[in-house]
Amino acid sequence: MSTSKGIFQRTELLFGKEKMEEIARKKVIIFGIGGVGSWCAESLIRSGIHFLTIVDSDRICITNINRQLHATIKTVGEVKTEALKRRLLEINPDAEITDIQKIYNAVNHDQFDLDSYDYIIDAIDSLGSKVHLIREATRTKAVLFSSMGASLKLDPTQIRVAEFWKVQGCPLGSKIRKYIRKGELPAKPFMCIYSEELLENKGSGSSCGTDKCLCPKQKSGIGDPELDDHEWCSQKAVINGTVAHITAIYGFTIAGLVIQDIYNQA
Repeated sequence: MSTSKGIFQRTELLFGKEKMEEIARKKVIIFGIGGVGSWCAESLIRSGIHFLTIVDSDRICITNINRQLHATIKTVGEVKTEALKRRLLEINPDAEITDIQKIYNAVNHDQFDLDSYDYIIDAIDSLGSKVHLIREATRTKAVLFSSMGASLKLDPTQIRVAEFWKVQGCPLGSKIRKYIRKGELPAKPFMCIYSEELLENKGSGSSCGTDKCLCPKQKSGIGDPELDDHEWCSQKAVINGTVAHITAIYGFTIAGLVIQDIYNQA
């Protein structure tokens, strides 16, 4: 890692050389690199994670700019995983980053080889895919961290971390528990980030409403029938307001939980 020599000097002062080497050996996969996942990825790479896989099906929309790390006027229309990988390699060119433009679901889940990772991070929006990932991830040796709802929040002091069954006051967490009780329960405990705060949308609008956005029905360019003619902006049934500092704190907190878990290992 000659190029990255010196990047982690301040981190190594805190952790020591052996722990930094351990951090660099761990393999992490992030599902969903939007407002939460993108900041999580950046923090992990800056903290010394060397092997990182990022999974997301979308392209960058102009409405992502208010909260997603890789979203700028210049990157609108780009594949999210490609844009984020490029930025992360500018931080550490020696990092081994795998970018996968796919939708995780029950049909293709076995393509991701979850057993090969030490940490699995769930930052998925889709309820069905999120529940499926939780069930699959908790059956592996990996440590799972999951993000609950980050929209309709403003107060950073209300952000909390708790085991899945102890998450309170989060509508998404409640929906996931109801959904998951109808089938197979998680095979082991896992920690979640959430907030009990719940504001209301005061504005209106469900799409970008601008000709600068390249998202609607854009071809994936990779010959994937799942992604061709995918409507990048309008897939969500409900679109809620979000702000950068909340999604970033969620992402940074999950990254912190990963690094803390490695640090605390004997």
